Amino acid sequence: MLIRNSLAAAVSLAAAIPAQLTLTTQRVATGLSRPIGAASPIGDYDRLFLLEQTGRIKILRNGAVLPTPFLDIATLVNTSSGSSERGMLGFAFHPNYRNNGHVFVHYTRISDGASMVVRYTASTANPDTVNTGSATTILGPVTQPFTNHNGGCLQFGPDGYLYVGLGDGGSGGDPGCRAQNNTQLLGKILRLNVDNLPNIIPPSNPFVGQPGLRGEIFHYGLRNPWRFSFDRVTGDLYIGDVGQNAVEEIDFHAAGQPGGVNYGWKIMEGPNCYSTTACTAPPPCNSPLLTRPIYSYAGTPRTVIGGYVYRGCAIPSLRGTYFLADYLTNTITSFAFNGTTVSAITNRTAELSVTGQTMTAITSFGEDACGEIYICTLGGGVHKIVPRNGAPMTNLGFGELASNNIIPRLAFCGPFAPTTELILENAPGVSVAALVLGSNNNPTQVPDVGLVVPYPPDIITGAIVTDANGRYATPLPTVGSWVVHCQWVLLDPANPQPFVLSNAVRLVMP
Repeated sequence: MLIRNSLAAAVSLAAAIPAQLTLTTQRVATGLSRPIGAASPIGDYDRLFLLEQTGRIKILRNGAVLPTPFLDIATLVNTSSGSSERGMLGFAFHPNYRNNGHVFVHYTRISDGASMVVRYTASTANPDTVNTGSATTILGPVTQPFTNHNGGCLQFGPDGYLYVGLGDGGSGGDPGCRAQNNTQLLGKILRLNVDNLPNIIPPSNPFVGQPGLRGEIFHYGLRNPWRFSFDRVTGDLYIGDVGQNAVEEIDFHAAGQPGGVNYGWKIMEGPNCYSTTACTAPPPCNSPLLTRPIYSYAGTPRTVIGGYVYRGCAIPSLRGTYFLADYLTNTITSFAFNGTTVSAITNRTAELSVTGQTMTAITSFGEDACGEIYICTLGGGVHKIVPRNGAPMTNLGFGELASNNIIPRLAFCGPFAPTTELILENAPGVSVAALVLGSNNNPTQVPDVGLVVPYPPDIITGAIVTDANGRYATPLPTVGSWVVHCQWVLLDPANPQPFVLSNAVRLVMP
């Protein structure tokens, strides 16, 4: 059914996206203690979890940091001993967090600085906190011979395995050539099956069954892979590996390709020869057995901060763009990589700077459930990358719980243009829905349906069917200069009240 009136007759597509869409940042949190990470569980659109190096994870919700930490293990974490590279260094949510509540943390132990990977479980009574008694050690203790180069990053890959980054053990120049020694875990990225405790080593890992070699290892030859990430669309892995004195690098591993990649440290630093001292039968410099970085830059001092490939909604023209930063120079750079060639290398530093919002000592990037990217700074601030002419959407609420125990979510994706989309997510799989649009802002109790915004509607789309994951996207018809209100109405036969509503949104049209 399609209802049209004079308002619908005025529907027309907006102008195309400008060729150059400038960016800015929006500060979303301040006053944190050494924030070094930001993430959300899959499908959790209301909360952003912020990692503090001092041993806490806090929650940002509705523009405010909640006073009670989600997790506080500060008494277990080593943040002293003369090194700023120790502490709680990484965290990751299980892909099935919605059902199992598992969150994983990577920290240096207070007693001796050894690296630990530990699983915690969120409280069922209060999902904004963790049950600290649920601690289960996944990996460790991994002895750290020096206080620096601990790595710390945790990420779940598209294969469902947990990837763990460990530095080469510290000092300078990898004096024990640990990164090239696969009898040790240091200088590596590990791949673990955390759903098969205590047998955490996937049988498909490259060194499984080889005498003396550690089966946990997936990639090696890394100096300090402080931050790495997976492209949430392609599954490709990007690794920011901090250099020694001359070169910083971004390494790459294509999704679906076998592990066992040697990224070259300490035989090479980026594209340069470095050293083979203390290495046993190393490949020669420039050997085809060593994988070169896809991107590197020189200069002293430098410290690369690996980021994410942008896959959000607010800036469609930047989808597929990888962001990185440098901790010491405060620069932010982006580029695109097609699997062969790096292109569109852009210095974003000035573009993302905002007067009065200091963004120095960048420690990490973060990514929320929508794929939007955040920047963490050592001084306590967290900043979101946004378009300078931001998407004008207000969430009005009014959603209802569907049979999958989730409120279906309506999102607005992109600037006003032919590619602008309204997206329905978290609905029951393969459910029938219709989109209600109009100029009214009067949520009305409609019999058998609930609070519908707008009512009466100006446009009701024809019935659609969500995919198996409960998602559907449709182009947004835009018009002149209006305020438009939108809401999805779903038929959910498994629900006691079969009609269920998404949240409602208000869009301010240009």
